[in-house]
Amino acid sequence: MIEKKLQHFYIAQEQSIYLLSHKDATKLKRWVQLCQEQLTQLGYQKILLIGKGAYGFVFGGINKKGGAVVFKFSRLTLPQHIQDRLGEEAEIQAELNHPQIPKVIEYRKIKRQNILQMTRAKGIDLEQISHQQGPLPPEFIVNIALQLANILLYLRDSKNHSKGKPYVHGDIKPSNIVYDEISDTIELIDWGSAVIAQLDVNGQSTANNVMDLMSSDLQNSNARLGDVYFIGPEQISGGLSSPRFDEQGLAATLYALASGQSCRYGHKVITPNSLGLPQMLAKTITAMLDDDIKKRQQAGDYFFKNLHVLRHLVLAKNTSPSDIKAIIPTWLKSGNIEVDTVVYGSRKSFLRASFDDNSKESDELANVDDVQLEKYYKNYLIGMGDTEKAFIAAVSRLGSFPVVGGLAIRWEKEGVYIDSNLTMFDPSLKRSFNSAVNNMVQLAQGIFRVGMFKSCLFNARATLHVEREHEKTPFIADKSQQIPFEVSDVPEMDDITRLHSYFEDGKDPDEYLYLPDEIMAELAKLNLIHHTGCIIFEVLPKHLKIHSYLRLLNHEKQSEFKQCLANILKLLPTITGLGISGFMKLPYKDTRFFEHINSLPDNFYPKNPKLST
Repeated sequence: MIEKKLQHFYIAQEQSIYLLSHKDATKLKRWVQLCQEQLTQLGYQKILLIGKGAYGFVFGGINKKGGAVVFKFSRLTLPQHIQDRLGEEAEIQAELNHPQIPKVIEYRKIKRQNILQMTRAKGIDLEQISHQQGPLPPEFIVNIALQLANILLYLRDSKNHSKGKPYVHGDIKPSNIVYDEISDTIELIDWGSAVIAQLDVNGQSTANNVMDLMSSDLQNSNARLGDVYFIGPEQISGGLSSPRFDEQGLAATLYALASGQSCRYGHKVITPNSLGLPQMLAKTITAMLDDDIKKRQQAGDYFFKNLHVLRHLVLAKNTSPSDIKAIIPTWLKSGNIEVDTVVYGSRKSFLRASFDDNSKESDELANVDDVQLEKYYKNYLIGMGDTEKAFIAAVSRLGSFPVVGGLAIRWEKEGVYIDSNLTMFDPSLKRSFNSAVNNMVQLAQGIFRVGMFKSCLFNARATLHVEREHEKTPFIADKSQQIPFEVSDVPEMDDITRLHSYFEDGKDPDEYLYLPDEIMAELAKLNLIHHTGCIIFEVLPKHLKIHSYLRLLNHEKQSEFKQCLANILKLLPTITGLGISGFMKLPYKDTRFFEHINSLPDNFYPKNPKLST
């Protein structure tokens, strides 16, 4: 039970290496080093870990001819039948011949390790560009839409393929599209969810002879689950694979890039019609993301039949993105501080429509054997409505920035009350960060419930680790260990009428670690000292982590503050339970109020962009 609940802690992100135990972190570093050494011995140069996902790790390198290549390793911790999917991925990708799809060079199995080598796409992926810039310009979105459409037309035309059947990529999302600024072209990467389509666009079986039809299994889907933040309802519910899956990925991707989000789910509040896109494209994406399957399919057909209209739209050239101001206070600090942000969310159970496992969504997903589903979704977002999912994803996106601080969001009947303290440490990301903050607020405005959500954003590099050999022995901190805190540049005197603390709202229903009275007493003393930040205790069977971001505002209490933190470390042996318990303090009451909204107003691209300057 504890293990299941702990999956709720980190919001949809790969754990930072700074959160791993010493043993696990060492193991990972050694494994990466071993891969780099082996590839170097084979004659490849400049070996670099460029990515990791639920199924494996990806390394980049240069071959003997000077060509850029990619090596994909399956995770050895996965069951063998899932590791073997890399071979199936290699087989499908090798059958495709398109300039915007990487070429397979070699697939090999060394002992238990599966390795796929292919050409490396030039440029950087669109998720990174979105992270750097925030919402991308409409002209760029149209360009990406046309290029993606061409790739999908190639995949769905059975005449292009030796087996005479359409192919489905199954995982179209911004991070799987690499853009090269020099050539202004994209490549579609990561074919791990790709399959041969069971149905064509018209819903007819792709079996092309009697024997094929008899041997094909139209009772069971061959589809793989792509990223649940981007795939459509048919793919999530285990429908028979079809090119329609990739239509959904395309619509979700264009929407996410235009809005500066990391998922499809916010489209009912932050609508495609509100993003400044050309009206034809905005309305098509709106319909492609509709709840009604007929509307989705009609919109998909319309999109592909009217590509010539999209191609001939009059668009401005090289419009520079306008500045974006955050609608709640944010602070920007420059400096050489290295921040690995982790987002901790609490009090989120009220966002679920159902608190049990009997929902339709739960039934559909219960038996799906998929690592990404376990990691991102099954124990976390299930039971939430689309806007609630989008809100959680928006809070998660904040964690991709170097930011520390806290959020307290309270929904009442009349609207939303937000207290916040967010400090970001990279001025170059200001536009993107402000956009991510605004998206979160607007999605919160679109949630009609009564309840509270809190989130702490801390630097994983400051996490304190205390380990023990056996579960029965106490956790004992090393004498050299200290819970870090910083002191504000300018002292702020206590104003008891303005203080704002986690303690005000009582016990968190989503937390289940009960700290001993002695530690609670020290935390109560800390609470009386004017500061901001958070402290979170995460207790695993042999590993205790203290995550924190603490900033002292009352300089006169520095020694008292330091003593409280030292006392907490001395009292660690008194902890007996497992689980998580967190405490957050904002510097003062500066609550911002926002009215509820159903959706943002329409905002289309000007018909004549030359007249809109």
